[in-house]
Amino acid sequence: MSTSAFSSAPSAVSTSQPVGPTRTAAFEQRLAKRYRAERNFRLVGLGAVVFSVAVLVFLLGSMLVNGIAGFQRAELEVTIDFPASGITGDATSLTAPSAGQTLEMQGLPDVVTFFAEQQLGPEAAAEISQDAWRDVAAALAEDPDLITRSETFSLPTTSALAAGLQGEGAQETQALARTLADKGKLGRNWDWGFLARSDATTPQAVGIWGALKGSMLTMLVTLVLAFPIGVLSALYLEEYAPKNRWTDIIEVSISNLAAVPSIIFGLLGLAVFLALFPNLRSAPLIGGMTLALMTMPVIVISGRNAIKAVPPSIRDGALAIGASPVQVVFHHVLPLALPGMLTGTIIGMARALGETAPLLLIGMRIFVATPPEGFSSPATVLPMQIFLWSDEIDRGFVERTSAAIIVLLVFLLAMNGLAIYLRNKFEKRW
Repeated sequence: MSTSAFSSAPSAVSTSQPVGPTRTAAFEQRLAKRYRAERNFRLVGLGAVVFSVAVLVFLLGSMLVNGIAGFQRAELEVTIDFPASGITGDATSLTAPSAGQTLEMQGLPDVVTFFAEQQLGPEAAAEISQDAWRDVAAALAEDPDLITRSETFSLPTTSALAAGLQGEGAQETQALARTLADKGKLGRNWDWGFLARSDATTPQAVGIWGALKGSMLTMLVTLVLAFPIGVLSALYLEEYAPKNRWTDIIEVSISNLAAVPSIIFGLLGLAVFLALFPNLRSAPLIGGMTLALMTMPVIVISGRNAIKAVPPSIRDGALAIGASPVQVVFHHVLPLALPGMLTGTIIGMARALGETAPLLLIGMRIFVATPPEGFSSPATVLPMQIFLWSDEIDRGFVERTSAAIIVLLVFLLAMNGLAIYLRNKFEKRW
């Protein structure tokens, strides 16, 4: 065949028209709808975050505004001339445990009243708290040299005069408070003793130390019991327990216990622990044991999830270099799962710290005038103290309640901060 025949043949190359655009109008509408839905979702999420922050700021702000006043108390200035008062004593007697009784027998309450009447008048002297002389006795115990000279004391007033200073109560009391304030004899001062005293019958004399110490002892018992038992239970269920019907029942029971109302655990503590130890009613030991029952399911569940999160290669590598199964668990799996276990412990302990219902049933709703001396002493806790003060009608207790809430939040933040520090310290990356 000649070359001209090839040249006259039609070209084998395709001459089809180019494909048109695939982004049709319907596609553009669907794409715009998806973008719009994404923007709306982001806005809703941002709104939820802003709302949560606003609620938190409002809560903390209201607590701070009311709580700052709770850390203060109304006080009258009274100068006491000890050499002229007839009160005697030396460094040994004034610092002895029975120094308060000795000073009371010498007539220290009458001495305080006498100098208050001389300087402020009978009407103002009657508005000094009946236990104000105890502050003077405490000052003498701290500095026995005061007995040789004159000293000015800021003594707590009655609740009526404290209310009058804030413009509440009877008109006569308000007028007296204004007069004393104008003379510089009456004012609201920072009350450091609020952090060192225990409960009392008047808001001017109450303190938070008794409840705070009770909370510390109760949480210590809860942690000592719940954490090791919860961790070991999680290890056994995840590493050693056979997979059968009984373990399935145990797992379901633990999950259900984590959602049981806290008052049920209070009933259990009342029926079991107080039946075994009837003389330890309202003691931190019983309270800690009851809260430990409530906290353990949370620790077990979080512990099992933390163990499951450990990569199987860790186990395989440890076994490959000759580690025994027990060494694999305690030398490799447990250290890597410990941060997750501490997270569950933080959640459980935070819940236990704020509980009141279980503690009501075991008798921790009591008036405790002295801090507990140990785990078996009668005690109350911060949430219960807040509950008791909130039930009072005196405005002073309202301020003290807000101050106690601030102390509870600080205690909670300190406890959680320590747990988070330990979690980050033990955390290992692979």
